[in-house]
Amino acid sequence: MKIPSIAPTFLEIYSKLPPESLARALRPGVPDDYRHWDELKHRSPPNGLSRDEWWCALKLQRFATKKQIPLFGPDGEPFSFSVPDTIGRQLHEIDLGAGGRIGIPELVANADQRDQYLIRSLMEEAITSSQLEGAVTTREVAKEMLRSGRSPRDKSEKMILNNYRTMRRIRDLKQAPLTPELVFELHRMVTEDTLDIPGAAGRFRTPEELITIEDDAGEIMHLPPKATQLPARMEAMCSFANSDSIEPFVHPVIRAMILHFWLAYDHPFVDGNGRTARALFYHSMLRADYWLFEFISISDILKRAPTKYYRAFLYSETDENDLTYFLLHQSDVIRKAIASLHEHIAKKSIEIRDTRHFLKNWRHLNPRQQALLAHALRHPGFAYTIEGHQTSHDTSYNTARTDLLALAEEQLLDLHKQGRKMIFFPTESLETTIKSGGHSTS
Repeated sequence: MKIPSIAPTFLEIYSKLPPESLARALRPGVPDDYRHWDELKHRSPPNGLSRDEWWCALKLQRFATKKQIPLFGPDGEPFSFSVPDTIGRQLHEIDLGAGGRIGIPELVANADQRDQYLIRSLMEEAITSSQLEGAVTTREVAKEMLRSGRSPRDKSEKMILNNYRTMRRIRDLKQAPLTPELVFELHRMVTEDTLDIPGAAGRFRTPEELITIEDDAGEIMHLPPKATQLPARMEAMCSFANSDSIEPFVHPVIRAMILHFWLAYDHPFVDGNGRTARALFYHSMLRADYWLFEFISISDILKRAPTKYYRAFLYSETDENDLTYFLLHQSDVIRKAIASLHEHIAKKSIEIRDTRHFLKNWRHLNPRQQALLAHALRHPGFAYTIEGHQTSHDTSYNTARTDLLALAEEQLLDLHKQGRKMIFFPTESLETTIKSGGHSTS
């Protein structure tokens, strides 16, 4: 990816403009869709302005609404952000769609169905977040590993399993304030047995462990802060995360996005920074009661356009520490992630309706069993295990065992044993048995 041009600072532009140019730049009504200099320099300025006048006008407008945060660049200059209308609208949509119950799909709010969507989301985020960091495996193979409970075969699968366990852990920690110890715990979880440096999990990188972020050609894209600064910087990050009375006011979603940026920017660990940064985002969103984020995967959206993701970091770094570029990108990602969940649930609603009609003679079966049969009809050769059913529905081992044995007793599944392990397959006559109502008297 090409590194964007460093944007001229306001003082650089302001100091070289003659008075008549400044007068033109100060005229009201210059539209701003918040493009970086790297994009803007290739566009024609509006209203007869020169490019420098245009940039000066935009910088003046942006400065008027900037809010600073306690994150600092290598030169000691603070990061800051604005909330242009685009972000404001998206924050409103997020508030409606992920905080309260307004507009929430009924199936997610339905206790009988929510566990299936929760596990789907946890798996999706675990897989795609790992793939963003280099994990090489297919979604199908990864899901099979997570559902079956088998041990990972390689580093990629271990990364995915670590992420899955971390996402589940975040649900338990969502009321806990952010502390360095909690950040270290999350880092240990996402990197367990995957680091090239033994013992590097859950600790800061050392001054000897020089970290640079480079592109494919070896050009340095980002140089993180010195290791000696990391303890103080993490304390500042945690203080920012936990303070509800901080001035100026920071919207909870913006706070979560900034934490995502902050951890990735500081890069406090030898590896696993991206996965840990996204984990902090989820922790912050759930702690702020955006409960729908148990069911949403932002990494699935990020993976579709990773270059835009990385460029959003670089745009913020190369224009006077302006976080607005990252916030614009992330708020759009969140909006798309919420929309993706709604689309998936709309599709599943149709499938569930059709399944319920097809299983009208089997209404004595619980929703977990009905979901398994719907899956079995589409995948006649699939092997089901107690552990896999337990994982898929976030239930206990005994409950999963009871579900599968009952389906075998109904002659809907065939039970096979491999040693002491029980494996269940759809019967060859599954569809016929379901249509006929089987032997049930319920």
